[in-house]
Amino acid sequence: MTEGQLHTELNSGRLSKERISGLVAILEVHPKLTGNVLQEVFLQDKSESFNASWVLDHLMRKRLVYLLPHMDAFTKGLSTLTNESAIRPMAHTCEMLCEAYFKVKDPVFIRTISDAHLERIMTACFDWFIGPHKVAAKVFAMSSLYYLGTKFSWVHPELKQILEDTISQGTAGYKNRGKKTLDKLIQLGH
Repeated sequence: MTEGQLHTELNSGRLSKERISGLVAILEVHPKLTGNVLQEVFLQDKSESFNASWVLDHLMRKRLVYLLPHMDAFTKGLSTLTNESAIRPMAHTCEMLCEAYFKVKDPVFIRTISDAHLERIMTACFDWFIGPHKVAAKVFAMSSLYYLGTKFSWVHPELKQILEDTISQGTAGYKNRGKKTLDKLIQLGH
């Protein structure tokens, strides 16, 4: 697949789940196109399309390592996102990156992801967590912030305070993840 063909596919109307799966299968054998998909995510954020976000999210579920050469562009672009349909999959990608770095302790991720990358992820996640966003983005951000707090000591007390202030007004999903996160924070002595 060429860059032009990828652009056409990502901008040809709403993609079905089957077409997304087909594109992901193609991208799995063409990792060099990951940067192009990421670029489309940020371009489509200003439109009503979110095909690139969905495709990137599904690709990252299978080949998260493909994002590593693009961490600067990814993390710098997070704060520019405004479309909820782009924010949710990018928040999910942040959660997957934090899990690879902090939970799995994958040496490739630890070696490649810098503190500057982590700080930009943290900033975006706090914005999504406290901002007027849908619950999925908030839950993914909450998980990322929990992991980030194991490296940046000020994060856990802030996360705990926000959760205590907001959990009672949250949806069932928010309350569920919030309670689990609060329990983990208490176990750590926060």
